[in-house]
Amino acid sequence: MDLALLFIIALTLFGCGDSTESKPLHVDIKSKRLVNESPNIPSQCYTKTEDENAKVHNPCFNCHIDAKEPNYIVDWNLQEEYSFREYLKKNHWSNLFKDKSEAVSKISDTDILQYIQKENYTSLAGKLKNLSKEWDIDGDKKWDGYIPDCAYNFDNEGFDKDAKGSYTGWRAFAYYPFLGTFWPTNGSSDDVLIRLPMDFRMDREGHFDLETYKINLLIVEALIKQKSILSFAIDEKKYGVDLDKDGQLGTAEQIKFEYNPKNAQHMSYVGLAKKKNYKIAAGLYPLGTEFLHSVRYLDVDANNSIKMSSRMKELRYGKKVGWATYSDHKALIEEELKGRHDFPDRLEQFIGDAERGISNKSGWRYQGFIEDEHGELRPQSYEENLNCIGCHSSLGALADSTFVFQRKLEEDSFRDGWFHWSQKGFKNIKEPKTPDGRYEYSLYLQENGAGDEFRGNTEVKEQFFNKDGTVKNAELELLHQDISHLLLPSPQRALLLNKAYKVIVDEQSFIYGRDANVKPIKNVHKELKAEQKTGVENPVRYY
Repeated sequence: MDLALLFIIALTLFGCGDSTESKPLHVDIKSKRLVNESPNIPSQCYTKTEDENAKVHNPCFNCHIDAKEPNYIVDWNLQEEYSFREYLKKNHWSNLFKDKSEAVSKISDTDILQYIQKENYTSLAGKLKNLSKEWDIDGDKKWDGYIPDCAYNFDNEGFDKDAKGSYTGWRAFAYYPFLGTFWPTNGSSDDVLIRLPMDFRMDREGHFDLETYKINLLIVEALIKQKSILSFAIDEKKYGVDLDKDGQLGTAEQIKFEYNPKNAQHMSYVGLAKKKNYKIAAGLYPLGTEFLHSVRYLDVDANNSIKMSSRMKELRYGKKVGWATYSDHKALIEEELKGRHDFPDRLEQFIGDAERGISNKSGWRYQGFIEDEHGELRPQSYEENLNCIGCHSSLGALADSTFVFQRKLEEDSFRDGWFHWSQKGFKNIKEPKTPDGRYEYSLYLQENGAGDEFRGNTEVKEQFFNKDGTVKNAELELLHQDISHLLLPSPQRALLLNKAYKVIVDEQSFIYGRDANVKPIKNVHKELKAEQKTGVENPVRYY
């Protein structure tokens, strides 16, 4: 056996070395072999909830919470216990325990800034259209998955336009970043775009009509949030739909949420989507809905302000390819619960591959692209894609398998929330509230005693917490009025986190974890005991 092969085996068994000069792991896009047999369980689930003083912290409620129908996963009880199958009791995210200090120290501020300020998106579509053998999963010489078609060229309503000025269908929206990991202060900036099928962008005669598309997007927003949404003035006679439910066709200034089929309360799309009788239900997106999500580094501009980088860490794509009724969703959860009971140690299996994406069993397919060792985007392997699936299936925090459209900013915000983060940042956006009226980010800080699941963000700790662990009320008051006060890190922290992640890119060690830690993370379990409890005695619930 030659030395090169021995080296690769050693890397696979023990993880990569700490030097940025180490040979990167070879990633076989075609392979479905799993190193971590359950990469759908994220690293954050191994957080130590009890600290060295036996004080209990609860970051778990961000995902595991009371769900809203038709999400029948009510998993708030997972705040109280580590409910893991036998294989999962060992933490396989070994990058959490690596010391990247030496490798990080070799990357200068200038080098990392030059790196993240170079975009790596535009070449991806061409590579997928002229497919290499290494990326051709089924050997048919064409890419059967998503080929990027967003120009990232947004108008003043968030609509994306291509080089010819035509609408691509993608529309950017601003949202309250999800708790903990997804706050930029913990390592990444991101954006999310939505696109409805072509039929939702056309009038009844089949011609593209921007107003029709805007209305249908508002209807979807009302359905997912399960609440009425204010709108621009709409002539209901033009569309033949009583959008504000006032019993007549006049001028509507809101999309009235009213859905109770048992009492003959229904809603309707407009235009060609109405004519074709697309299925519609509260809490569900229409068939064919797409989402595009880019994850990026933290750039620092000339004014020392934080913004999203031009370079993408990842490009994530999801499409709803199957319609599941309320009964289907309920049956799926019942089947899953029965499987856990009957086969407590059997790991979940997911159908799909790197090219077509992976099914989450609820009608959605997800796939992603990630940086290769040269910083160019490549398709994620089957195992790397599974890392995304875990958060888009069977969680109480989800609405039809998604996290953020239900968190979209509304009519009291800049452009009613229809804008891209490159057009306006977090400054002066007020803190969101939970369904029962509590300040959400403040609640997370109070329950968790930190600004991240691993309680390793010392910058947030020093700014928001007293020495005894209590939250500084003055800081919360500032947060209530401006979420950037919490969400954005200092330039020094941003650059450090960029470097830590760049080490993972150099190593191509994503299957061992993507968390941008420099030092080994202390507040995380390497192994869990049988039936281990979290120590949380008062789970967070929304009433």
